[in-house]
Amino acid sequence: MTRTDDRNKTDDTGPSGYAAARLHLLTEGARSGPPRRTALAELTDDWLTGLFTAAAPSAKGISLIAVGGYGRGELSPRSDLDLLLLHDGADPAAVAALADRLWYPVWDLGISLDHSVRTPAEARKTAGEDLKVQLGLLDARHLAGDLGLTAGLRTAILADWRNQAPKRLPELQELCAERAERHGELRFLLEPDLKEARGGLRDATALRAVAASWLADAPREGLADARRRLLDARDALHLVTGRATDRLALQEQDQVAAELGLLDADTLLRQVYEAARVISYAGDVTWREVNRVLRARAVRPRLRAMLGGGKPVAERSPLAEGVVEQEGEAVLARTARPERDPVLPLRAAAAAAQAALPLSPHAVRRMAATARPLPTPWPAEAREQLITLLGSGRPTVDVWEALEAEGLISRLLPDWERVRCRPQRNAVHLWTVDRHLIETAVRASALTRRVSRPDLLLVAALLHDIGKGWPGDHSVAGEIIAKDVAARLGFDRADVAVLATLVRHHLLLVETATRRDLDDPATVRAVADAVGSESTLELLHALTEADALATGPAAWSTWRGSLVTDLVRRVAAVLAGEHPDTEPETAAPTAEQERLAIEAHRTGGPVLALRAQAEPGPPEESAETGEPLGVELLIAVPDQPGVLPALAGVLALHRLTVRTGGLRTLRLPDDVDDDGSVLLLDWRVAAEYGSLPQAARLRADLVRALDGSLDITSRLAERDAAYPRRRGRAAPPPRVTVAPAASRHATVIEVRAQDAPGLLFRIGTALEKAAVRVRSMHVSTLGANAVDAFYVTSGTGAPLPPEDATATARALEEALRA
Repeated sequence: MTRTDDRNKTDDTGPSGYAAARLHLLTEGARSGPPRRTALAELTDDWLTGLFTAAAPSAKGISLIAVGGYGRGELSPRSDLDLLLLHDGADPAAVAALADRLWYPVWDLGISLDHSVRTPAEARKTAGEDLKVQLGLLDARHLAGDLGLTAGLRTAILADWRNQAPKRLPELQELCAERAERHGELRFLLEPDLKEARGGLRDATALRAVAASWLADAPREGLADARRRLLDARDALHLVTGRATDRLALQEQDQVAAELGLLDADTLLRQVYEAARVISYAGDVTWREVNRVLRARAVRPRLRAMLGGGKPVAERSPLAEGVVEQEGEAVLARTARPERDPVLPLRAAAAAAQAALPLSPHAVRRMAATARPLPTPWPAEAREQLITLLGSGRPTVDVWEALEAEGLISRLLPDWERVRCRPQRNAVHLWTVDRHLIETAVRASALTRRVSRPDLLLVAALLHDIGKGWPGDHSVAGEIIAKDVAARLGFDRADVAVLATLVRHHLLLVETATRRDLDDPATVRAVADAVGSESTLELLHALTEADALATGPAAWSTWRGSLVTDLVRRVAAVLAGEHPDTEPETAAPTAEQERLAIEAHRTGGPVLALRAQAEPGPPEESAETGEPLGVELLIAVPDQPGVLPALAGVLALHRLTVRTGGLRTLRLPDDVDDDGSVLLLDWRVAAEYGSLPQAARLRADLVRALDGSLDITSRLAERDAAYPRRRGRAAPPPRVTVAPAASRHATVIEVRAQDAPGLLFRIGTALEKAAVRVRSMHVSTLGANAVDAFYVTSGTGAPLPPEDATATARALEEALRA
């Protein structure tokens, strides 16, 4: 039916002509979506205009206006009509009579009507008092009568809105937050309210209002399409139910999907969730920009006075290579070149999450448009940055959303596309599959102190339900996907096997603990055979807890936790019996290490060498394709107290991050010194940002640190005071434990803590104060986590007595917590 046909059916301005045309439009099936909504609005316009003209042939000083959704020209099948009868103070009786002739025909058809009769002054006053009225009037559209009267009101309302924006926009943001609290997050609800829930149509309308204020604007990419999809779903819901409802109830989802031509209810929900995700992200970005502008306006006069009227320059402080903080966001540095730096998206995301800062949408958009894809397998830095991002706790969620908004996640992890916005029809689950995976990583980040390989825990958390995008048992499918993803991320064969085991058996512990007899030896043996090793069991235990906590409150309890812990204890005993502890053999020194040791012995001071190392790529690739894994720092120092804290402190002063590190005592050859020994330190270091210092400067500072002329503690304290630590997420507290029976020749103290400048210096200082001797050490940084093991002895070279070992661990933990 054309619009002319619609008008022909409404030549009679009575309800019957309009009702017939309306019914035909809604049931013909030739039009749907935006064309049908527009046609329904035009049909209604013509009918109401006819009613107005018949009742008021002389329309001077009075007009009929559509507001709200009807004002936008968007009428769903059961939408109410929002109308304003505007007059310039005409005879009240005449205005009331005209209103009756307009409102009653609408009521006679059973159409919901939200109506008001006001003068322009009354309309502006009411809008100033009621934010919802003002929002409706922002979409005011003239229907009939005095066009000049309508235009004057529109101009005044928009001017009022823009003039009052600093006051009204915070009110609007609070209104949106209250609504979200009441109705929840649309994209995670099994029965979402398409209008009121966060990410719904109300939020889309709020973004239009923000744009009308000229103070800020929402990201436009995909926003109109997302809004259209929600409106289409609401149209279908109205037609299926015959009611003016916005709640997509479970029992109606299949019918709504069929009305929209979709495969099934899951396809419908996924489409709705994706639309809500776009709107939610646009809202987050927009409100952040609104608040930034309002803060800037509040301080600008004072800054201008201080700077003599000049425009203040936004402060930029470095976060990572190519990433800086500016005005409360992580943005790209001016020198950043995404087209030459494929790791930059992950580095920027990790830096933002660690600093608990939002990632600038402009930066994400630029990286999405220009960054080259990562090679396969990923370089070591990319893998480390992903692990750091996953281990950053709650800030990971918002940063991940920013990457998803521009399609970067699916480019980094193609398998993510199958689980993105995928619903979980289980009342226990609070989230969609993709959000559940991120929530599991968030929960796992708080458990990293419990495991020796937090990197594997975090990646397993990200992948454990990745198989839900495929038919069949998601654990079986997930194992296959996890092997492929882990290999692409650059994990070695052993780590790939562990990750595959964790994904395949991520439900094993909780299901066995709650459904099997733990006193049956066969039960424990079956779990032990599936897990294979104590280290994998440790990881699986933490993954089980993180997965359950991320599922919802019904999935985890003290009772379930105690059952799982009991099972883990029994399985660990079986695995320990099959694999007795042995101490690894010490590798013979290389020729270069021996040369440096002899030189250090002869000179009586430290000798060091800096050498760039590359991580080799696949065999078929040239050596030039390797990714630098930092710089190898090889140091030989005559055996003496205080070497560890001295070197760690010097590296911290030069802003060098220790990626891996080893320390051991090297016996000198007999022809050099029968009783002499030298400490050999082989570390991999990298600059936090900028270039590496010269080897000569490092050596000079190390000499001063060893002879006591360089006060490292004071220097680090001064730097911390000059650059206060950014307010980021609350990291899990450090954990220091004594590894039982880990070595026959030394006591092994394990430290798991948040990696930070000066951490190793603090550890070394605490161990020196405890009067223990570090026989060897194994330091590694996995993402944002430091996982260190120190083999310590007493002054006589024997392992520490149990009580001394416990006291040393406790003292070290207290020092790190201070």
